[in-house]
Amino acid sequence: MGRYVIRRLLQMIPVFIGSTFLIFFMVYALGDPVAALFGDKAPDPATAAQIRKDLYLDEPLWKQYLHYMGQVLQGNFGTAFNGQKVTELMGTAFPVTLRLTLVAIVLEMVIGIVLGVFSGLRRGRAVDTTVLLLTLIVVSVPTFVSGYLLQYVFGVKWETAAASVAPEAPLGELLLPGLVLALVSLAYVTRLTRTSIAENARADYVRTAVAKGLPRRRVIIRHLLRNSLIPVVTFIGTDIGSLMGGAIVTERIFNIHGVGYQLYQGILRQNSPTVVGFVTILVIVFLLANLLVDLLYAVLDPRIRYA
Repeated sequence: MGRYVIRRLLQMIPVFIGSTFLIFFMVYALGDPVAALFGDKAPDPATAAQIRKDLYLDEPLWKQYLHYMGQVLQGNFGTAFNGQKVTELMGTAFPVTLRLTLVAIVLEMVIGIVLGVFSGLRRGRAVDTTVLLLTLIVVSVPTFVSGYLLQYVFGVKWETAAASVAPEAPLGELLLPGLVLALVSLAYVTRLTRTSIAENARADYVRTAVAKGLPRRRVIIRHLLRNSLIPVVTFIGTDIGSLMGGAIVTERIFNIHGVGYQLYQGILRQNSPTVVGFVTILVIVFLLANLLVDLLYAVLDPRIRYA
């Protein structure tokens, strides 16, 4: 296991370099940050040249990238165009987004897996059809529609949840936005679990466990569920980074100044250092989440062993 982890960590290095270079190239090569800084006004050539020199933009793109990576390895992600360090923006944005993502993941896992198991064990019955129909509706409705609807019902009409969430909000206040963020993923987890449970319920090892006279609960939890969770764990692992970076709509609805809000503001204002810095952290989150998923495979399925 240890050798496998080391090998995977070494494989992450070229993936990280390639991903960050593509992001850096797309952000800096496809637009002029200095022109975006001045907006509609034409900058003075001397002033623009000095700003480009200060921001290291007068060098070739590959030199800019090497300079940026050298600064990142020292913990310096640059300075936003408003003069604020990107690390300071991260310090205010990532904590609230991490708590929001944690709530969304927990809701996604608990509700999605429970509904999936309940539906998969009753394949073809009315309960199964109802669950499939509800998940199809959830997937079909855009997040901004379901988000504003739930915000109005629970936050404005019934006043059982906060309609607007502060950055220092506790986990309890993040339940409603966490549910909005997790809705689509929750539906996919339900359908994945349901399909996997329905397929594995007819497997030989399940019939053998039943023939041995094992209790039904033990057969479901210890044998059927463990082997059925592999595709679900794969989806949830890749979904962690997607939830953090894709929370733009949810954070806008509930006025949460998190990662999604900062990315939206950075793209809107063409604030290149902010966009590149935040996405670099999200790349690291994706890589670590995938590594964790691979390690969980061996825990869930005893047939999988890493040399």
